[in-house]
Amino acid sequence: MDWEQLDLNPQVKAALNKANIKSVEDILSYSVVDLQRITQLSIPDVHSLQKASAVTLQKDKKEITALQLYRDKAGFPSQHQKLSLGCSILNNFLRGGIPIIGLTELAGESSAGKSQIALQLCLSVQYSAEYGGLGAGAVYICTEDAFPSKRLQQLIKSQHKLRSDVPVDIIRNIRFGDSIFIEHAADIDMLTDCISKKLPILLRRGQIRLIVIDSIAALFRCEFTAKDAALKAKHLQSLGAKLHHLSTCFTAPVFCINQVTDTMKETDSVLSHLGY
Repeated sequence: MDWEQLDLNPQVKAALNKANIKSVEDILSYSVVDLQRITQLSIPDVHSLQKASAVTLQKDKKEITALQLYRDKAGFPSQHQKLSLGCSILNNFLRGGIPIIGLTELAGESSAGKSQIALQLCLSVQYSAEYGGLGAGAVYICTEDAFPSKRLQQLIKSQHKLRSDVPVDIIRNIRFGDSIFIEHAADIDMLTDCISKKLPILLRRGQIRLIVIDSIAALFRCEFTAKDAALKAKHLQSLGAKLHHLSTCFTAPVFCINQVTDTMKETDSVLSHLGY
């Protein structure tokens, strides 16, 4: 990208070259916090950079409305494609499944079946698009409990019953257990490292097309107190921006599980903090 095309001061252009940012699309995929960290620019300069990038990108692309995007399934297939949950009732309720671009949060009480749905998604993603999948594996990131491997094996053995819409010979030819990558993140730094370094490698190789996190809020409950609300929100926004960037670049859905508690003074909903 020739940054001379943008209406920016020389200091900002120099910072972009030093940070090795290649395009305006990259700029718009980062949060303000991440851009400030990468470029070492001030907040006002970052806002000016985002505005100039948006103007430049708009000149090159046809303007569309949200209604056009919603109606034009042929022109914007990835915006309409869903990842099946492997259950006709849930699929009907969600109009096909979960979106393949963006973050989806499932919150509920303990033992409500949240992990069960996440595990089924890890299997469903491995089917071809003909059967509601994406033809790739999944990453399951655990932050609290151990990975429910026994339950996963039970689901794998029951696929011929649970997925009666799929021919048995196709189910037999899928090595479900070999395409689920398990990661344990005990703190925010480990989770950030996984999202920033490990996930992009698997996504670029085409080995995965689904990211499951169980759960983000658990780490933030442990590492932040009520007085750290601003810092907590900043970290959440940064993680959310990274995940959304990966989802958009690789058309890979992100599925976040969070457990609700009886205390309603402060929500544990990650997506409410991120604005998704």
